[in-house]
Formats: sequence, C-alpha cells, structure tokens
Amino acid sequence: MTGPYDREATLAALLRALPYIRLFKGKLFVIKVGGTAGGDPHVLRQLAEQVGVLTELGVRVVLVHGGGSQTTTLAERLGVESSFVDGRRITSDKLLDVAVMTLNGTVSTAVLAACRGVGLPAVAVSGVSAGLILARQRPPVLRDAGDGVREVDYGRVGDIVSVDATVVERLLGAGFLPVVSPLSADQDGRLLNVNADTVAAAVAAALKAEKLIFLTDTPGLLEDRRDPGSLVSYVDLAGLAAMQERGALDGGMLPKVAAARAALAGGVGRVHVIGNRQKSGLLLEVFTNEGAGTLIVRTIGDLAPAEQAAGAAPGVAEAGR
Repeated sequence: MTGPYDREATLAALLRALPYIRLFKGKLFVIKVGGTAGGDPHVLRQLAEQVGVLTELGVRVVLVHGGGSQTTTLAERLGVESSFVDGRRITSDKLLDVAVMTLNGTVSTAVLAACRGVGLPAVAVSGVSAGLILARQRPPVLRDAGDGVREVDYGRVGDIVSVDATVVERLLGAGFLPVVSPLSADQDGRLLNVNADTVAAAVAAALKAEKLIFLTDTPGLLEDRRDPGSLVSYVDLAGLAAMQERGALDGGMLPKVAAARAALAGGVGRVHVIGNRQKSGLLLEVFTNEGAGTLIVRTIGDLAPAEQAAGAAPGVAEAGR
C-alpha cells in the first residue's frame, strides 16, 4: 500500500492531467510507431499499455507502423542490397518482397501481439486494404548526391495519390484499434513501398486527427543530433526550415519533417516527435505541461500566451500539449 505522500502525488498528477483529459476525450490521435520499436517486444508492450490508457480516457487511436530497420536487417540476411537517398529507401523488386514480409508480416504481427497482451482489440490493415491508400510509382528524380546532381530511380516506391479512410473509420466505429502498414498499391494493384511517415500524415489528415505523434529512436528533434540533451521542446514551421537549413535535420528525420508539414497543412491540430523508449513518454507528452519530446505547430502564434512564456516547457492545460 502506498503512503500518504504517494497518494497526494498521485492525486496531484491526476488533477494536472484533468484539463487534458477533458480536452482530448472523443478526439482522434494517429500514432506512428517507427525506429527499432517494431522489433522490441518490451517497447511495444509499453506502447500498447499507454495506448490502452488513452482509449480508456476516451481518445480514439490509430496506429501506423514502419519497419525500415527490420526490413534492412532481413535484407542483409537474405543478401539483398539496401540503399537510401534523403532518408528514403530505394526499393528494388527483391527488396519489395522483403518489405512485404517485414511490414505486413513480422512487424504487423508483433504490434498486434502487444495489443492483445493488454486487451486492445487491434486489427491489421495496410494501404492496400479496401483502397485505403492509392499510390503511383515515383518517377526518377534529380537529386544532389554530394558529388553533383544525378538522376535517382527509387524503384518500387510509391507517392500517395489519394486516401480513402472508410475502412479505418468503420473499424473505429466498431470499437477496433486499426493498425496500419504503409504498403500500398496503384490503380492496377501493383504493390508499392510508401514511406510510413508519409502514410501516417495522410491518414491523420484524412481522419481530421487532433494529433499526429511520431515515436522514434531519438527523444525528439535535436539541435545537435549527436547530443540527446539538445532536445527542442517546441518549434514552428519557420523554425523547422531554419533547423533544416543549418543541417540539424537529416537522414530519416527528413521524411518525418516533410510529413509533419503535410499533416499540419492538411488540418491536423498538432504534431509531436517523441522517443519510443522513454518510460510513459507518450502519456507524458499528452498529459503533462512539460511534455516528453518536440511539439510542432504551424506558427508560434498557434501557441497559447502561457505556452510561449513557458519557453522550454510550453505545454500548458489552456491549450493542451
């Protein structure tokens, strides 16, 4: 049994969280599970437990997962080459086969198992399911490869043409937790590998989500990617552009930044980037003033005055981090 101090601390925490609980009840969050989390049962279990808390508090949740690191690992085991340009994978026919095995197989099943372990009624779908994501194959593009501009052919990589979220809406309406793999297809049913961050942003916009939350291997956006202590608590789109200009954002963070911009432009309220291994990081980001990662907004003017005054800890109950 806990002592008086523990009871008081617990009560105080609940009182601090109450305004957020009221604010987010009935709202929809899209949570993108990325990095190495898909291959770590312990991390997935912690995530599922936190999602369970959100659903008990009346928040509707859609999970979108990647599986890039798992795809790379399996490709290496099978002797299939992997290469990236601007953080995006070049997908040969052989690598697409590997992606199907990992995204719609290993990772999707691991997420479902974690959800079952905490009693969440999760159902897996992909961009191919019921026409959720219509994509087209990306044509070759010109890219600066460091030693000059050259043409890059991404292979079986898809760009999103449209989103029909009917299947996700029906699952939510029936009380299920949709778990979405980013594999998609074109009009002729030809499978394409679509970036999971991009899919998460498109699905969030189509569902008019309150929040899009990226779970990553880093604690959030960093001023110095080599220093986890340089976490940026909040940033607007102009600030993101400045960070990218000075080289603070690169590699796998670039698709997330592009997805964050697209989500905000599509009407998503706020975007968050948080570490996938911080204990209770998801709940801390949503229900505490300080948050746990980086909050991204369109402009600083979208923050409440108290948020702007709070500096390093902008999330306050008046606006809801």
